[in-house]
Amino acid sequence: SNQDSNLIFFSPAFQKMNPAISEHEAAGLAAEMFDHFCAATTMRQILGLYRNMCDILQLRPGPLNEFYPKFKSKIRNWKAQALWKKFDARASHRAYNKGTAASGTRVLVIGAGPCGLRTAIEAQLLGAKVVVVEKRDRISRNNVLHLWPFLITDLKALGAKKFYGKFCAGSIDHISIRQLQCILLKVALILGVEVHEGVSFTRELEPKDGCGWRAAVSPEDHAVSHYEFD
Repeated sequence: SNQDSNLIFFSPAFQKMNPAISEHEAAGLAAEMFDHFCAATTMRQILGLYRNMCDILQLRPGPLNEFYPKFKSKIRNWKAQALWKKFDARASHRAYNKGTAASGTRVLVIGAGPCGLRTAIEAQLLGAKVVVVEKRDRISRNNVLHLWPFLITDLKALGAKKFYGKFCAGSIDHISIRQLQCILLKVALILGVEVHEGVSFTRELEPKDGCGWRAAVSPEDHAVSHYEFD
């Protein structure tokens, strides 16, 4: 597809071939990629474009206050500005204590389904360091979900219509799981959640030898197997 071809054009290799790229040029490339990211409809496209943006902007996913303000400052086009307004309004809720309510907490979310991603978003807004592992490498569930009014309000406040213009238009109150996952995955990534696809959770490993809680995963040597969680 055209969007998949963008993953090749906007690859880390592009930056290596252009070592003299200026900060202004990097921001311009990232802004163009951001538009493709917002329109992307597969996990491969979404994660590929996001990782390329982070590479070009020299950012790594992390807690809300360490990632989101930097990402926001680099992407300044009109679509992004509309999203930042919604995210800023949500993040300003008193319960989040300016993204510090769960500061220092390390959270592992198993599964990038709608509930897993929405949980990851909430923990991220609270200021935790959030990692999501998903055993599949694609989003393919087309089952249709009925959304209660409070869920529609919640998702609109997270910018759902900016990613999917047809979201609950008029009297429509349903959405496919695939579309919902795409929306929530994009929100989670923009806020700084670290997502690893193709990684299966096996079991939890209790703290020992000075290490905290860890997760046994497959592939066994994946970086997540070395992370500590609370």
